[in-house]
Amino acid sequence: MILRAAALLLAFALPATAQVPEPAGFRGPPYSAPVPATLAGATVIDGKQAVAMHARGVMFIDVYPRTRKPQGLPQGTIWRESRHQTIPGALWLWDTGYERLADAEQARLAAGLQQASSGDRAAPLVIFCRADCWQSWNAGKRAVAMGYTGVHWFPGGTEAWQAASGDDLVDADPVQP
Repeated sequence: MILRAAALLLAFALPATAQVPEPAGFRGPPYSAPVPATLAGATVIDGKQAVAMHARGVMFIDVYPRTRKPQGLPQGTIWRESRHQTIPGALWLWDTGYERLADAEQARLAAGLQQASSGDRAAPLVIFCRADCWQSWNAGKRAVAMGYTGVHWFPGGTEAWQAASGDDLVDADPVQP
């Protein structure tokens, strides 16, 4: 009885943390969900580490998806793509974190990583999205599979950046295909 009471006290006193295992392949929807604490072949960083790396000039890669123009809008409807806010200086490689990539997205990711690293596959690169976003995990996994050894995955994303830096986000310009 005493052991049971002690176990109940511990259960309520300690926060429950979900242990999310790394999947063998890429993760599909829902993309906004708890993520693993690890990414094989990459270094996982927190907000404080991200701010320090940013100050050193490390390249940041944002993989948040781009908002598409809805199909079937009535003729003459004016549509404006919503703004995307990102970490200052980040390269926005939109739509490169899905479970499956079309050839255009795969090419955008490969070209963007090449550009961000200046061709040095050992160069440090920080890949992020928003907090608990599987798209950054998928893109980081792809970068590692492409032979990049300096991959730093920032699972806290833009929210953790703002909390750690106190800086505002800036409007992102998508990398053109």
